[in-house]
Amino acid sequence: MSPQEFNQYIDEYSDAIFRFLLKQVRNEELARDIIQDSLEKLWRNRNQVMKDKVKSWLFTTAYHGLIDAIRKDKKRLEYEKQFDSANVDSRQYTDLNEVLHKALETLPEIQKTVVLLRDYEGYSYDEIGEICNLSEAQVKVYIYRARVGMKKYIGKLETVL
Repeated sequence: MSPQEFNQYIDEYSDAIFRFLLKQVRNEELARDIIQDSLEKLWRNRNQVMKDKVKSWLFTTAYHGLIDAIRKDKKRLEYEKQFDSANVDSRQYTDLNEVLHKALETLPEIQKTVVLLRDYEGYSYDEIGEICNLSEAQVKVYIYRARVGMKKYIGKLETVL
C-alpha cells in the first residue's frame, strides 16, 4: 500500500468510522483517539492488509479499540469507586471515633480510667488494679459498667454509621 492509497482510504472511511464510534461512546475525543490508533495500526500493517479488505479491517480494528477503551474506563471507574469508598470509610471512622470520645466523657472518672487503660493502653486487669488501687473484681465491674454506659449513650451501631 502506497502513501497515496493510504490517504485515499483515510478520506473514504474515516468519517464513517468516526460516526460509528461517536454513536457508541458519545465522546468526540475518545472517538478521534480510537480512529487515530486504528489508522496507525493500518499504516504499520499496510503490507499485510489486502486492498479489498481495508474497510472491514479498519472497522474491526476500531471496534476492538472501542472495546479496549470501554474496559479501561470501566476499570478506572471501579478503582475510583473503591478509592471513594475507602475515603468514606475513613470519614465514618473519624465520626465514630468522635462518638466514642463523647461517650467516654459521659462516664464517671473511675470507669473512664479503667476503660482507657484496658481498651486503649492494653493493660491487664491485674495491672489496672495496681494502678488504680482496685481489686481485679472491681476492675472488671467498672469496665463492664463503663461499656454498658457507652452502649446506652451510642445506641445501636447502625444509627451511628
